[in-house]
Amino acid sequence: MLHFEPAFINRHFMSLEHQTIALLLDDLYNDVEVWYPYYRLKEAGVNVFIAGKDKVTYSSKYGYPAAADISLKNIKPSDIDGVIIPGGFCPDKLRTYPEVLKLVRAVDKKGGLVASICHGAWVVISAGLAKNRSMTCYSGIKDDVKNAGALYEDKPVVVFDNLVTSRKPADLPDFMTAILRFLSKKS
Repeated sequence: MLHFEPAFINRHFMSLEHQTIALLLDDLYNDVEVWYPYYRLKEAGVNVFIAGKDKVTYSSKYGYPAAADISLKNIKPSDIDGVIIPGGFCPDKLRTYPEVLKLVRAVDKKGGLVASICHGAWVVISAGLAKNRSMTCYSGIKDDVKNAGALYEDKPVVVFDNLVTSRKPADLPDFMTAILRFLSKKS
C-alpha cells in the first residue's frame, strides 16, 4: 500500500492559494459531495466558497445545513477559476436558474474548471456543454448524458480538457485528485 507523507501532498497541491472555486448549491444536495470537495480544496489552500441563488441556508438530503457565502448573481466569471456542481437533487434545481447556466458557460469558455459529480451532470447538459465531450455521471442519468451528445464512460473520473466528471460518492478521491491536478496545471 502506498503511503504519501504530508510533504508530498504539500509539494504537489499546496500552492493553490490564488485559485478560487465556487461550489454551486441548492436544497437537497448530497452531503458528502459538497463537504468532501469543500474541505479538500481548503486543505490545498484554494479559496472555495458556497454559492446559492436566493436563500442563505440550504438543507442537504439528510437535513444538514450549508450557508451560502455569496449569491449567484454576485459572482463574476472573471473572479473565479472554476465551479463544482455536487449531486443529490440540487442540480435539478440549479439547472433551471439562468444565472447558473450563464456562469457555467462563461467559466467553460475561459477554460476554467467545470467539475460535476453524480447528478451534477444535469447542469453541464442544461448549459449546453456536453456535446462531443467525454463524461461520466450517476448511472441513472447516463441516458441523459448520451442524449445530450456526450461520449459516456463508466469510470470513476473522466477528464476532458477542463471538464472533470465523476459518478458517485465512492469516486470522490479520484474526482478530487483530478480537480487538484487540473488546478495545479493552471497555477
